[in-house]
Amino acid sequence: MKLGPKYKLAKRLGASIFEKTQTQKFALAQERSSMNKKGGRGRGPSEFGKQLIEKQKVRITYGLSESQFSSYVRVAMGTHGANPAEILHRQLEMRLDNIVYRLGLTPTRRAARQMVSHGHITVNGKKTTIPSQAIKIGDRIAVREGSKNRAYFDNFSEKFMERPLPSWLTWNPKEMVGGVLVLPTRDLSDAAGDLPAVLSFYSR
Repeated sequence: MKLGPKYKLAKRLGASIFEKTQTQKFALAQERSSMNKKGGRGRGPSEFGKQLIEKQKVRITYGLSESQFSSYVRVAMGTHGANPAEILHRQLEMRLDNIVYRLGLTPTRRAARQMVSHGHITVNGKKTTIPSQAIKIGDRIAVREGSKNRAYFDNFSEKFMERPLPSWLTWNPKEMVGGVLVLPTRDLSDAAGDLPAVLSFYSR
């Protein structure tokens, strides 16, 4: 997925979409920029503009193309008897690359996609190279045996303790194996943006 300049995108969509912009320096620059804008006479974004920003924020945070993201939205909006925002959130969080990131195996979702694509992760004992693979409760996610001796995983147990594990996941840092305990909700796993606003954007 091709993106424009990351700092420019982060200024428009929010610092949280890229790890490199989640710094105090960037936050101060954003604050100064916001103060300057308040001093002007320009109006804020329209409701449509706000929804578009939220859509882009969520899509870029999870590293999805427009076609991938709109496909998830269609499924969420077409699921009868359920909260579409929760369904969309669940689909995004249950992607294999996102779970690898949430488990603390990588510092970013982009790195998690690379780790999966390079064949370092197994699901139920089988190597997979599909970052978008949907994971289910009970699936066994592990670092491939042949990948455990890579320098990246040196002292992994100590590194793992530095990052909190979401309550809906389980992980054994010594054996490098884990899985999903319960389905993630927006209460258990913070959404990357305003998902109801995203759905409103697509329902126009």
